[in-house]
Amino acid sequence: MTFFEDLKWRGLIKDISSPELEELLNKGGLTFYIGTDPTGDSLHIGHFSSFLMAARLKKVGHHPILLIGGATGQIGDPKPTAERAMISKEQVQANVDALTKQVKKIFGFDVVNNWDWSKDINFIDYLRDYGKYFSVNYMLDKDIIRRRLDAGITYTEFSYMIMQSLDFLWLFENKNCVMQMAGQDQWGNITAGIDLIRKKTGKEAYGFTMPLITKKDGTKFGKSEGNAIWLDINKTSGYEMYQFFINTEDEMVIDYLKKLTFLNREEIEEIERIHKEKPELRVAHKKLAEEVITFLHGHQEYEKALKISESLFSEKVTELASEDIINSLKGVPNIEVSLGDNIVDFVVNNGICTSKREAREFISAGAISLNNKKINDLEYVVDKKDTIDNKVMIIKKGKKNYYLGLVK
Repeated sequence: MTFFEDLKWRGLIKDISSPELEELLNKGGLTFYIGTDPTGDSLHIGHFSSFLMAARLKKVGHHPILLIGGATGQIGDPKPTAERAMISKEQVQANVDALTKQVKKIFGFDVVNNWDWSKDINFIDYLRDYGKYFSVNYMLDKDIIRRRLDAGITYTEFSYMIMQSLDFLWLFENKNCVMQMAGQDQWGNITAGIDLIRKKTGKEAYGFTMPLITKKDGTKFGKSEGNAIWLDINKTSGYEMYQFFINTEDEMVIDYLKKLTFLNREEIEEIERIHKEKPELRVAHKKLAEEVITFLHGHQEYEKALKISESLFSEKVTELASEDIINSLKGVPNIEVSLGDNIVDFVVNNGICTSKREAREFISAGAISLNNKKINDLEYVVDKKDTIDNKVMIIKKGKKNYYLGLVK
């Protein structure tokens, strides 16, 4: 199987600009770029497939350039529904610095910033040297622009296509960059850049897009209750990422293995066989979590995430560090607790039960636990022995109600 055939099997090819691109991708040696605007100070898991695709190309001999849009990030790529909120120039620069550091650390790509060649172009030169090559009819025919016409689109957003095309032209002329790759929503901008290069230089450039990775219902992959799964470990812990992948939809997990890992076809098909026969083992989910976390943060961080996952809701939780517990239970209600009360007074005084009668009922039924150890004795005194590092404790009421107790 050729490299291009492997990409097709993984479902990573959506549009290509020329039939000859298949041979060029198989051959190796192309300089290409992938871009991102600095809308935040970290990439998230939704970006990961695209950047991993660049890593795949690098692995077979192509040369990737990451473009961070210090200029385009101040304008904003048109969204399908409404105009993006503008970010301050200071915040854009802070995000550029953070993303540059992150991408170099994780992927090792060369990084460029389009602010460097955009900042000195005056408005007259912009119109004369670039704007004249774009007909309004051509721009209106692009899908993302058409979708915004009824709701309205500003001239600023309308100009984004020209700016991105200018980037491709600059990289073509100055970095020998002959190809752009991106998600499928960028197809119109890619082809516009190819056309500009052809008109300005008479030479051919190439581009292709990848399907956007989504959940089963078509919504964006990487969103969990409105919160992105970030590649920055200080924003999304290894444990949180592990839990995200472990809870991936069964119908989608093999697709994600194809797109988010370097596992080969034979390995994935064997995992798929086990997944179909014994889905309860969650072999595919665990392997997906292992591969992604190890790639991003190293095997030690994966082992740490696995240990937390296996220990957090068992009596082994006392073996974990308090900092790991706090980081892992970000979504659990926090309560400040005092020690020295018997268990009945403890759960009432801390708002876990509404009355002593309710507290006695839950305790007698074995439905109250501290650090995953059931407390049945109504006279049990809660003290330092029930804490982890004298700082925290996990309190459980019933089957699903967890609280993180922070010791005063």
